[in-house]
Amino acid sequence: MLSVSNLSVQFGKRVLFDDVNVTFSGANCYGIIGANGAGKSTFLKIISGQQEANSGSVHLESGKRLSVLEQNHNAFDEYTVLDTVLRGNKELFKVKAEMDAIYAKEDFSDADGDRVGALQIIFEEMNGWNADSEAATLLSYLEIPPTLHYNTMVDLDGVQKVRVLLAQALFGNPDVLIMDEPTNDLDYETIAWLEQFLANYDHTVIVVSHDRHFLDAVCTHISDIDFGKINHFSGNYTFWYESSQLAARQRAQQNKKGEEKKKELQEFIARFSANVAKSKQATSRKKMIEKLNIEEIKPSSRRYPAIIFEQDREAGDQILNIENLSYVQEGETLFSKVNVNLGKADKVVVYSKDSRAVTAFYEILNGEKKAASGNFQWGVTTGQTYLPLDHDSYFEDGELNLVDWLRQFALTEEEREEVYIRGFLGKMIFSGEEALKKSDVLSGGEKVRCMLSKMMMSRSNVLLMDEPTNHLDLESITALNNALTNFKGTLLFTTHDHAFAQTVGTRIIELTPKGVIDRFMTFDEYMTDPKLKEMRLKMYS
Repeated sequence: MLSVSNLSVQFGKRVLFDDVNVTFSGANCYGIIGANGAGKSTFLKIISGQQEANSGSVHLESGKRLSVLEQNHNAFDEYTVLDTVLRGNKELFKVKAEMDAIYAKEDFSDADGDRVGALQIIFEEMNGWNADSEAATLLSYLEIPPTLHYNTMVDLDGVQKVRVLLAQALFGNPDVLIMDEPTNDLDYETIAWLEQFLANYDHTVIVVSHDRHFLDAVCTHISDIDFGKINHFSGNYTFWYESSQLAARQRAQQNKKGEEKKKELQEFIARFSANVAKSKQATSRKKMIEKLNIEEIKPSSRRYPAIIFEQDREAGDQILNIENLSYVQEGETLFSKVNVNLGKADKVVVYSKDSRAVTAFYEILNGEKKAASGNFQWGVTTGQTYLPLDHDSYFEDGELNLVDWLRQFALTEEEREEVYIRGFLGKMIFSGEEALKKSDVLSGGEKVRCMLSKMMMSRSNVLLMDEPTNHLDLESITALNNALTNFKGTLLFTTHDHAFAQTVGTRIIELTPKGVIDRFMTFDEYMTDPKLKEMRLKMYS
């Protein structure tokens, strides 16, 4: 279907890809993974024709159509919503536009009539007469109401634009669908719809995502970028991760006999295959894992940061008491009637359909904003540390290197020593010269790792985190996930990462304009409970 031959990409002295040969085919979904900077997005741009490689070629099978999720959210601002979706099938839209132009002529000639007749035949073969209704159906699934279909894109907000561009990429069932971070800016319900759509999609999908739940739900293969090469592995992300960890442990066990290792791998594959057979993924013939080979299981070269949150002291029973808290922004109530009493070791997913509500909630608890009404009180034995959604203000002094930046937050003389700080930064993958980088040249992921270092250094017994997985690679997300699962203190966090919410959270608090919903359950239980779904709908209406 789509093949890459002898592909090489180099930026200066840095080699990104070296003689890559790989094929994407059939009704399979390939999840492209790799550390930050490995070249995931660059690879997608090259295979979609948006960027040139230094050498090599990309070949799409004759007669097949390729579609790409547009990353520039303002690229179609001058067009209507419906036209933007239709433009996802360039050939169909070209035919439609030519027909419309001929029909618009005042002096319609016999030649024009002949041309329109020929175009209509082509249009019918492309199922063009149903194009508008199919586009409208896609938009409705993505919560873009018919009242907006003839508005221009410039009139839509950022989230709505993302959904329209997603509909554009999906429109017309392309033979090869390429998507870079398709779940960004989508809510859980829309992501769930997209997972189901792709799980039953009968063509080739190539996707980059940091959402592990999404990769598990849609992928038949993981395509790993490592050492300038790309290798396919059968299975979803969890299988790739767990098998690579198993292989790494086996490599470290030099004295273990070959037969014992083989048996262990076979048992692992059997166990994983049984779990997949019981999952929703197996309901789609496209998504059933057909072959898991022992030979494919290899240790990964990935580096995982060492994230460990320790407490200076254990908190007492009273953590946080909130009474009748509400917040109004520019006359709009973001949340109201919040009455919550947090207990020791609660791990709370703070959720709202409006992201402004959760950010304001954290800022109030952190003393940065005032509530419209109500009050809250922290327990006397608690100490809090906070990861805000926007943390750029912490890096305004760009002259500080990372050693000096982290030294600002040291609590003891020992922690101010360079040896101690360098050791701390090394655990967060800032080793050697990396520790002397200036704070104004850090990437988004590096800034988050610095903020996590700051939080670890505080040794607080209460953590507040507003979208902590933003900008992080899969390795850092996994390390943070494990660290928070093992944390003995109290945690309030918000995340769009489904797997993160499901595996860490033990309690869900949803903030709505009409009150709060508070339940002790897992995230999946909360989002799928029919009675809660009905209640949540009423709280926002």
